[in-house]
Amino acid sequence: MKNHLFDGLMGRPPGAVLATTPAHETMSYGDALDWSGRFANALASLGVQPGDRVAVQVPKSLDAVWLYLGCLRAGAVFLPLNTAYTVGEVNYFLRDARPRVLVADPVGAEALRTPCADLHVRLATLGSDGGPEMDLSMAAAQAPSQFENAVRGAEDLAAILYTSGTTGRSKGAMLTHENLLSNARTLAELWQFSERDVLIHALPIFHVHGLFVAIHTVMISGASMIFLPRFSSDVVLDEMRRATVLMGVPTFYTRLLESEKLDRERASSMRVFISGSAPLLEDTFRQFEQRTGHRILERYGMTEAGMITSNPCDGERRAGTVGFPLPGVRLRVVDAESGAPLAVGHIGSIEIRGPNVFAGYWEMPERTAEEFRGDGYFVTGDLGRIDEGGYLHIVGRGKDLIISGGYNIYPKEVELALDADPDVLESAVIGVPHPDLGEAVVGVLVAAAESELDLSAVAERLAPGIARFKQPRRLLFVDSLPRNAMGKVQKNVLRELYSDLFIPSDSNKEPIS
Repeated sequence: MKNHLFDGLMGRPPGAVLATTPAHETMSYGDALDWSGRFANALASLGVQPGDRVAVQVPKSLDAVWLYLGCLRAGAVFLPLNTAYTVGEVNYFLRDARPRVLVADPVGAEALRTPCADLHVRLATLGSDGGPEMDLSMAAAQAPSQFENAVRGAEDLAAILYTSGTTGRSKGAMLTHENLLSNARTLAELWQFSERDVLIHALPIFHVHGLFVAIHTVMISGASMIFLPRFSSDVVLDEMRRATVLMGVPTFYTRLLESEKLDRERASSMRVFISGSAPLLEDTFRQFEQRTGHRILERYGMTEAGMITSNPCDGERRAGTVGFPLPGVRLRVVDAESGAPLAVGHIGSIEIRGPNVFAGYWEMPERTAEEFRGDGYFVTGDLGRIDEGGYLHIVGRGKDLIISGGYNIYPKEVELALDADPDVLESAVIGVPHPDLGEAVVGVLVAAAESELDLSAVAERLAPGIARFKQPRRLLFVDSLPRNAMGKVQKNVLRELYSDLFIPSDSNKEPIS
């Protein structure tokens, strides 16, 4: 038996180009094989064995890609962490997942030494600033490229990705080799990828979209990618002349529309523009088509299942919808309480099953059982309806998830941090429409007794303990939170009240921030 995922992704001609960079660096599929072997050997020198977790919190780079592939070859379980996570947040992941190694950015390594030592986690860096940690890039450069891949089957774990929960405790979604490989095969076929395609890769690589959807789809089809360190409208527009595909979040498209360079001629070599990770406004869809002649292909996915649905590559792409279930994926809309299927057009709970659906939450069997129906369907927590044409519409999220700029933010986690502030009696965190981010995080606060609430001071105290992308864009003070007869905070009332907070108007409803 082979290494299921790695061998499934490889097998392309070694001389074929896999990635180029803005600095005109070119890496081939043969280079990927070479460097992934070197990184696998470097990991083995740190004691990494099949089944061990390897946590990684580093900036985007090709070395980070080779490290990921090296983890697969070594049989390790890859655990990518958002580069914005604070030391306190990383400490939770270390305690929960108990990785053998944490690979960090040299810039932040010093702050991680104590938690790693306390938990007996080996700390290494990708690059060096002269600290005592092993520089994994240098170790890989000095290691042999030959490596005998660890035998991993379809059901073995390939990755754990943490997704916050409404209880405030992050959950580690366990993704198997087959989960990831089946999704890559399906997407490459559905989106008609071939060795002639060139993807503009401007996404981060610490989550499903940038790491698995983008890179896996490229590799399994023998395509290539223009590997950008981050999104820049000017750079992406310049690269369009030699590319065929862009995968992005809605923010990419709103910012591209701000540029006068975006027109039909600029997009003439592009085959398809794909959007996901957050809802795409219908207005953005229509403006983009008017400017470029391209209808953005919107799809729907989540950490626990990769991609779930997609608008068609050939056929009508409907604004405001996320298309049809992927081949091999079963999807139903049901009554959340009874599980009874609902008729066309009725809003209910979205549930799925298929080879892409994860194996459960890391060391949380009870929570895993709660999220699956008896017949094996996973309860996504999203609300939707299927129209008469079979297209899925996402209409809400039953778990209060906020998606801002493509990042998932769970209100309870932010509320716990706000409620810990001595000047805050209680808080409610909501997402409201934002023209650039899709949704923006807003914190609505009630002051503690005898406290003169200083919202700027609350924001300053909050900042060190929670990732920047989770921090509220606005904090608002209210005398009390709206509640229903059962005492539950009515967040729907708050969302409606502040729905135009970031939309220019003559309203006198100015936030306190």
